[in-house]
Amino acid sequence: MRRLKISHLTEYRFCSPVTLQPHRLLLRPREGPDVHIESSALMISPAHIVKWHRDVLDNAAAVVDFLEGTQSLSITSEVVIQHYGETPLDFLVEDNAVNYPFHYDPQDRVDLLPFLQPVYPGDEAAIRNWFSQMDLGQSVLQTYSLLDLLSRTIAGQFAYTIREEPGVQAPALTLAWGRGSCRDFAALFVEACRYLGLASRFVSGYAHTPATELWSATTHAWAEVYLPGAGWKGFDPTSGEVTGSCHIPVAVARHPESVPPVAGSFIGLNGPPPTLSVDVRVVAL
Repeated sequence: MRRLKISHLTEYRFCSPVTLQPHRLLLRPREGPDVHIESSALMISPAHIVKWHRDVLDNAAAVVDFLEGTQSLSITSEVVIQHYGETPLDFLVEDNAVNYPFHYDPQDRVDLLPFLQPVYPGDEAAIRNWFSQMDLGQSVLQTYSLLDLLSRTIAGQFAYTIREEPGVQAPALTLAWGRGSCRDFAALFVEACRYLGLASRFVSGYAHTPATELWSATTHAWAEVYLPGAGWKGFDPTSGEVTGSCHIPVAVARHPESVPPVAGSFIGLNGPPPTLSVDVRVVAL
């Protein structure tokens, strides 16, 4: 078991007083067999009311209503977790799904259908051409080996870049430009899996690396694939690894652009856009 402390600070500064509209926060890790929350604190300024709920995919979401105008917004989340996912390869896939291709059980398929449908249908030709270049998905092979190869291929074939622009890069652009951020690689992996008929979803969260202990980092993104008998298993196409105790999931989604950590709007005078600063640190205790 590992104990990890996650500190996430988001600050906006506006050029003049504004009225903040309700904000949606996805900052609390997803609890489960591998992740237990030991303590958590959420500090927000200006004055506000927080209402928590579970969304349709069981993500813990906080909706913040603000009680006064302001020229700045500060949101700090501090969470200590216990992570037990130290043996990520310790799982068994049902016999009928050991090799690819396979078919999901009809009852499971009904629930998995949203995670089988492409989000970027116009990128199918680009993904098909990419697969043909790699000779991927053309023959029978172990399902895990296929997913591991796909993850490691993205990690090795494309250049990682830090993108400040909001949103997620379409998979066809990642393939064309040969570069992207972690969220772009995760979106490509998800869409590629769906092209292969494998239910997959986007994951937003945190990763513990030596860098996150020394200086400010950012949130991370990866993907999960539903494997019969094993459930949702994580693959990180940025590092080419199966996810384990260094990965802390916060939110899962069908669409890669639907789970930003902080989302909201404001009403104010025309002028320069607000300045944004984000400081994320994940430290082993």
